[in-house]
Amino acid sequence: MKIAVLKEAESGERRVAATPDTVKKLAGLGATLAVEAGAGAGANIADADYEAAGAKVGGRAEVLGDADIALVVQGPDPAALNGVKPGLILVGALNPFGRRDRIDAYASSGIEALAMEFAPRITRAQSMDILSSQANLSGYKAVLDAAAEYGRAFPMMMTAAGTIPAARLFVMGVGVAGLQAIATARRLGAVVSATDVRSATKEQILSLGAKPIFVENVAGIEGEGAGGYATEMSEEYKKAQADLVSSHIAKQDVVITTALIPGRPAPRLISDAQLATMRPGSVVVDLAVEQGGNVEGAVAGEIVERHGVRIIGHRNVPSRLAADASSLYARNLYNFLSAFWDAEGKKLALPDDDEIVKGVRLTRGGQVVSERLLG
Repeated sequence: MKIAVLKEAESGERRVAATPDTVKKLAGLGATLAVEAGAGAGANIADADYEAAGAKVGGRAEVLGDADIALVVQGPDPAALNGVKPGLILVGALNPFGRRDRIDAYASSGIEALAMEFAPRITRAQSMDILSSQANLSGYKAVLDAAAEYGRAFPMMMTAAGTIPAARLFVMGVGVAGLQAIATARRLGAVVSATDVRSATKEQILSLGAKPIFVENVAGIEGEGAGGYATEMSEEYKKAQADLVSSHIAKQDVVITTALIPGRPAPRLISDAQLATMRPGSVVVDLAVEQGGNVEGAVAGEIVERHGVRIIGHRNVPSRLAADASSLYARNLYNFLSAFWDAEGKKLALPDDDEIVKGVRLTRGGQVVSERLLG
C-alpha cells in the first residue's frame, strides 16, 4: 500500500503527521511512503531527512495520485483531495463536530475518513490516543506561556535584599493537560492548587503536590462522563462551584483553564466579575478558547487585558511545540496503523467489529457511518 503524508494547509499549523522515524517503521511493514515537499518544515524536518528514511518526496498531485492511505494532522479541504483513488483512507484529527461539512464532503467523495480523536479511551488504544499526547504538551506550554507574561518570578526567592514570595497558580480542569500544568508549575516553584468536577481527580492532584479545591456536600458532583470526560453539572453544583472559585481566584496570580466537553461549547468557568477580583498583573491561560472558551472575554489567537488581567488565548497550542508534538502524534498514527496491519498481505485491514475501528471510522461507502455523528 502507498501511504501519503500531506503538508498541512491550515494557518499556524506547524505539525506533520509522520517523522523520519515513523516513515522507517511504516516502510518496515511493507508500505511505500510518499511525503509532500515541505511537509515537515514547520517541525524542522527537512525533505532530505524523509528521503533518507526511505520516502519519496514530491508535489501534492504526485504524492496523492495513487495513494491508498493519507496521513494528516488536520482534515484537509475536500477540494484538495479531488482525483484521489476511490476508497482512500484518510487518517488524522478531523474535528468531526466542528467541521461536519468536511466530513460530509469526504463521504460524498468516497473517502474513508478515520478521526483519531474519536479513538475510545480503552487500554488497547492508549498508544494511539492523540488527544492525550497533544494535551500533555498543551498543559506544559500553558505554564510557560503564563510565566512569560507574568511580570514576576514563579519560585520563592530568599535574598539579602528580601524574600520574593512564590506565585500562586490555580488549574481548573484536571485532565491530561491540567495534570501536566500542575506538574510543570510545581517544577517552576509555584504554589499550586487545582479543581475539577470529577471527584476522582482529587487523589491525582494530591499526588502531584498540589492542593485540591473542591465543592463539598453537594449531591451528584461526580461529573464523570463517557471516556473519562467531564459532563455538564447541575445548577446547584454550578452555583456552589462559582462561589468557591470566586473566593479562591481572587488570591491567585495565575489561572490555567482546560475544561472541555466533546461536541459541545467549552463550559464557562470564569466570569468577568471574577476576573475583576484578581490582582492587576495576574495572568489567565484559556486552553479551551477555540471551543468558545472557559474565560469570559478570552479571544482566540490573542492576548487581551481585562481589569489589569492578561488573558492568553493562543490557538493550536501543541503546534507551538511542533517538533515534539509531531513526534508524539506520528507515533500515535503509526501505533494505530501497525495494530491493524496485515503482515502477510502488507496492507491495512480494519475489522468492522473492532471497538477502535468503530470508534474512529466516520465515513465508508459514500456515507457517514459514525454513531457519534448520527446519534
